[in-house]
Amino acid sequence: MAYTTIDNPELYFQTKLYTGTGSSNAITLDGSENMQPDWVWIKCRDDSHNHQVFDSVRGVHKRMRTDTTGAETESSESLKSFDSNGFTVGTQANVNASASGDNSFVSWNWKAGTSFSNDASATSVGTIDSSGSTNQTAGFSIVSWTGTGSAGTVAHNLGSVPEWYIIKNRSDANNWAVYHQKSNANPEQYALYLDGDSAATDDSGLANDTAPTSTVFSLTGSNYGNKNTYTYIGYFFNEVKGYSKFGSYEGNGNADGPFIYLGFRPAWCMFRNTTGDKWSIYDAKRSTSNVVDDNIRANLSDAEVDQAGKEVDFLSNGIKIRTNSGEWNGNGNNIVFFAFAEAPFTNSSGVPCNAR
Repeated sequence: MAYTTIDNPELYFQTKLYTGTGSSNAITLDGSENMQPDWVWIKCRDDSHNHQVFDSVRGVHKRMRTDTTGAETESSESLKSFDSNGFTVGTQANVNASASGDNSFVSWNWKAGTSFSNDASATSVGTIDSSGSTNQTAGFSIVSWTGTGSAGTVAHNLGSVPEWYIIKNRSDANNWAVYHQKSNANPEQYALYLDGDSAATDDSGLANDTAPTSTVFSLTGSNYGNKNTYTYIGYFFNEVKGYSKFGSYEGNGNADGPFIYLGFRPAWCMFRNTTGDKWSIYDAKRSTSNVVDDNIRANLSDAEVDQAGKEVDFLSNGIKIRTNSGEWNGNGNNIVFFAFAEAPFTNSSGVPCNAR
């Protein structure tokens, strides 16, 4: 059996850096393969602007912000189109400011691409209807549903058990609720909040204290995911060998920190200390060589921070922590991570990748 089914991760995930123009701006992803993204996450690097999240299931113009609890808003001058090789943004400053010192942006782009719809009563899969876009090869689904106000289950169409997912109430202000398979010994009972820095919280409102299966995830009737008539969006992921990894490690409080084996050279990684701290995002485009220290926090609108003394290394097969910072190496703390590949450690022909 081949080591990985994905020799070229740029078919499914790409980071793109661009400069704002203040006018309609077609952003072409510059990976080795054209990719039409279905989930686009944009952040201004050099000034304080809200994170901007768009997806093809909700449609263009419809934005959400990971650093606030706010409901979905609409702006015709935000993301204007999903293109065959990227996306186009309008004049809205959060995605395309033109002033010097306010015009450097990063976008993180994932591909789903195959539409699905599930009538729960007809298929007997779940109890709440859902629809969306999925890519089972890359282990990614975008799922949309309308709340019923009663406990139920929803089809995610991954075809595998999700290792992590995010749910957001589109209709009302509420937390970005995050499930991660390693957040706790009983992760189905706990939630992390992408918009905050609190510890993993015992919260049945996210998953109804029920682990997801290969077909469905569970909800109570809460605001997080199932208030009657409210609309919701979710982003679901399962691990794919050589392409993605969603695990945890125990911090040692030492500058000679843990090595995290991923099975690939990482393109993007997000860390979160489950005892409570910020969400830290690194990628291989903003930090092109080791050490990697250009940090963006998912729960803050702040500009990118050069985390001198709080670095990591991106290696051919994983990540080396090089800090004693409590954010991602507190002694004895459980730190979860979310990682996607730049190149598999070994491709399907048995050829290893190089280090940076």
